[in-house]
Amino acid sequence: MNTENTDINPLGKEVVHSQSYHPGHLYPVARAEGRNAIGLGETLPFSGADIWNAYEISWLNKLGRPEIAIGQFVFPSDSPNLIESKSLKLYLNSLNLERFDSVAAVRTTIAKDLTDKAGRPVDVVLYQIDDLAIANINKPPGRCLDNLEIEVHGYRIDPGTLSTLHAKAEETLYSNLLRTNCPVTGQPDWGTVIIRHRGPQLDPAGLLKYIVSYREHTGFHENCVERIFCDILDRCNPEQLFVQAQFTRRGGLDINPWRANYNVVPEFVRYVRQ
Repeated sequence: MNTENTDINPLGKEVVHSQSYHPGHLYPVARAEGRNAIGLGETLPFSGADIWNAYEISWLNKLGRPEIAIGQFVFPSDSPNLIESKSLKLYLNSLNLERFDSVAAVRTTIAKDLTDKAGRPVDVVLYQIDDLAIANINKPPGRCLDNLEIEVHGYRIDPGTLSTLHAKAEETLYSNLLRTNCPVTGQPDWGTVIIRHRGPQLDPAGLLKYIVSYREHTGFHENCVERIFCDILDRCNPEQLFVQAQFTRRGGLDINPWRANYNVVPEFVRYVRQ
C-alpha cells in the first residue's frame, strides 16, 4: 500500500486519479475559517455531526475480485477539520484496485484515514449493496413551507427576514428550496432543510424568505447549516433549536450536517432527492 500523506489540495485543479491506495488525497479544511466568518468563537452554541453517504465505494478482495459497498461516515461537529468532498471522492477511488482481506479491514482503513484528517474519531459503517435499511426513503417530518405565497426581492443571505410571532410553539418546519453554491466549482448544491424548535413561534413566511436568500451564497454545506442555526438562534431566541440540511448527491456523495442546542441524536432518513 502507498501510505504517503501529502495533503494534495484538489481545490479548483484537475487531479489524476491514483491507481493505488493514497490517503494523501484527503484534504482537510479548518472549520475555524467558516466559523470565524459568522462570529463564532471557541465555545460553540451547538453540538452535532456531519453525516456523509458514499454510494461509490469499491475495492478488491484478497483474490482480486471487486467488492462494493455503500458507506456512511459521521464526522463530529467539534472536529477541527471538515474534509473537502472532491478530495474524499479521489481518496475513495484510490481504493478501487487495492486488495483487502475483509470488509472490516476496509472499514478500519477508511475510519483511520478520515479520523487522522478530521482530528476527531469518525464513525464509519459499510453497508452491503442489498441492505435495504439505507435505501428507505421517507418524507421530511413537519410542515412544508414551500407553497407559501412570498415575494422575494433578493438572493443574498438576509437574516433580517427572520422574526417571531406572539404565540409559543414547538414545531418542525421544512423546505426543499434550499440552494447554495459550491466554493470549489461554483456549481449549485440543492438541499432540504429541517428546522425543529421550541419557544417563540417562527414567522413561516420570513423563514422561507431567509432560506431562499441562500440561493446565490457560496459555502461548504457544514458552514451553511451553522450559519442558519446561528441566525435563527440570534434573531428568534428559541429555547431549543435543531437544524439539519440534507443535500442531494454529487460525485457519489451526499452530505447531511445537523446542529442542535439540546440533547438529540437524530436518526438519518433519506429523502426522495437522495
